[in-house]
Amino acid sequence: MKDVIIVGGGLAGLVNAIVLARAGLQVVLIEKKQYPFHKVCGEYISNEVLPFFHSLGIFPEQLGASAINRLQVSSPSGNNVLNMPLDLGGFGISRYTLDHHLYQIAVKAGVTFILGKTADNIDFKTHFQVQLSDGTQLESNLVIGAFGKRSKLDKQLNRDFINKRSPYVGVKYHIQTVFPRDLIALHNFQDGYCGVCAIEEGKYNLCYLTSRDNIKRYGSIEEMEKETLYKNPFMQAIRQNARFLYEKPEVINEISFSPKKAVENHILMSGDTAGLITPLCGNGMAMAIHSAKILSGLIILYFKEQWTKEKLEMLYQQQWKQTFATRLWVGRQTQRLFGSEWLSSMAVRILKTVKPAARLLVKHTHGEVF
Repeated sequence: MKDVIIVGGGLAGLVNAIVLARAGLQVVLIEKKQYPFHKVCGEYISNEVLPFFHSLGIFPEQLGASAINRLQVSSPSGNNVLNMPLDLGGFGISRYTLDHHLYQIAVKAGVTFILGKTADNIDFKTHFQVQLSDGTQLESNLVIGAFGKRSKLDKQLNRDFINKRSPYVGVKYHIQTVFPRDLIALHNFQDGYCGVCAIEEGKYNLCYLTSRDNIKRYGSIEEMEKETLYKNPFMQAIRQNARFLYEKPEVINEISFSPKKAVENHILMSGDTAGLITPLCGNGMAMAIHSAKILSGLIILYFKEQWTKEKLEMLYQQQWKQTFATRLWVGRQTQRLFGSEWLSSMAVRILKTVKPAARLLVKHTHGEVF
């Protein structure tokens, strides 16, 4: 019988594991891959996370993270461009590097890792029983769901969003190119938008969201990029100077931005598993880290104060909603302004003209320092 089993070893799972293990709890983390590995992600984190990261002994600059303090947004034609400072600022770092670093910290903290296997079933009666893909069965007092944007466990739990097909596809590359290292850019194209920012070792992240139909229309990702993404002159300029570092891109299908529940069948959801902000608004990594801080803090109190599970679940749902609900709602509404050529052009033109509105939008899609 373990204290906590964590399903999923991304940012939320790893941060939960580190904090809980350092508090003296027995923690097992199940991750289907072996570290280090790449993930579809914008790889930008706002500086709101830095005080918490520093308290854990995590210093992104020592990992080579880029310092980002400017934002650029362009319309599909490139005729309308918004340039503005990022008041809080942020940094760019790959999941390959950051997750691996957190994994190493978690191992030193005493977390037990089960890698290369999946959790195929989670049952709850008075405690949890977790069955792995190799037939092994584990038991624990609590389970944290940190299995990301979409998982077969979502189907097993019959979560609302999983029964609705999502049209969104995420695609990510790492490239070397000529691009300012203090800038994060969001370039719109027909039926999508693409983020570009510097990460470690002189590399850049190029990650975009588009629709499944947009790819089908052109027959392949490569053709779609040629016919839509690189019609934006800013993206064309990046492409002309770029060396692509992957043989093929990282791709994830059916990304859902629908509201999710923070607790399902007594499983405490953390990070993207509890709710996903639109990539256009960035900062999903910061949200995952913050949600893990909130959840792990409550779990420590649950064991220390001998709370009931009902109290733990109620407090977590309340704090999650209070911290993130408005942010996610603003993200979903903002996304509606982009994607089509005329609408995104109009949105960029308005934000460029009304700078206070642009600053307000950025503020609402970023959190407070924690």
